[in-house]
Amino acid sequence: MLLVDDEPDIVYLIKRGLERNKFEVDAYIDPLLALQNFKSGLYQLLLLDIKMQKMDGIELFNRIKKQDNKVKVCFFSASEYIASNYENSFQKPSHQVLFISKPISIPEMIKQIKEFLNM
Repeated sequence: MLLVDDEPDIVYLIKRGLERNKFEVDAYIDPLLALQNFKSGLYQLLLLDIKMQKMDGIELFNRIKKQDNKVKVCFFSASEYIASNYENSFQKPSHQVLFISKPISIPEMIKQIKEFLNM
């Protein structure tokens, strides 16, 4: 799993929670660095914050999709408005896109991710 959020505390908490639940996680606070180090076919899921400083999560996802069009993505945002606006821009139904609103508990996030990945 690839996790990208420009808030170090959020990255730490989510990464730790996912790893405690047996997920392997590569985490970045810099979306440009995450893109630079992305390897096609390596990740089953991208966990991307929508609103980041250097590049938003939607743009990062669009660039990654050019390298790996099979990877699934979970966007998360603290803003309901932003999440719902972006969610509406994706074709429905989409089996490759999940939106989660922050704040969310780690157990609830894990539950939604497992359901999304059909685990």
